[in-house]
Amino acid sequence: MTSRATMRHVPYEGGEKESLHVALDRHRDGVVWKLQGLGEEQARQPLTPTGTNLLGLVKHLASVEYSWFCGTFGRESEPLWFDPYKGEDIVAADDETVESLLAFYARARAAADLAITEIPLEETGTAWDGRTVSMRWVLVHMLEETTRHLGHMDILRELTDGMTGYLPPLPQ
Repeated sequence: MTSRATMRHVPYEGGEKESLHVALDRHRDGVVWKLQGLGEEQARQPLTPTGTNLLGLVKHLASVEYSWFCGTFGRESEPLWFDPYKGEDIVAADDETVESLLAFYARARAAADLAITEIPLEETGTAWDGRTVSMRWVLVHMLEETTRHLGHMDILRELTDGMTGYLPPLPQ
């Protein structure tokens, strides 16, 4: 369970790679926290005209972690059971649960963390669309992607049960 006490802080004088990685991790922890305490129905409740829901956003973030950090740099990742190019990564299927998709996200994070640790910032890979990108660019892009969707999740969680905030509440 993520709490204020366990969330990492970006080091005030850390190196570039460490700072980017910790910042990404901090937002990833926020993504997980946004699902804590919700039932299956609440997590998959569509709250926008396009059907966006909390569980679908976690599935999407897991798939893009695998794509950008593993696919771009030719690293192993688990086979996907859905087609992200058809938008299936943003929709939670009926048999996908909060537990299963949080586990998928955890596995994607672990694979991405290994790539971040082992690949220098300057090293380049080939993105899904053929562009050559550096690990530095991927880290910055995933920070943007994760924070963007964490903002969506914050609004969706507030609409679901009124809970707001970037960090978990302090214990009473």
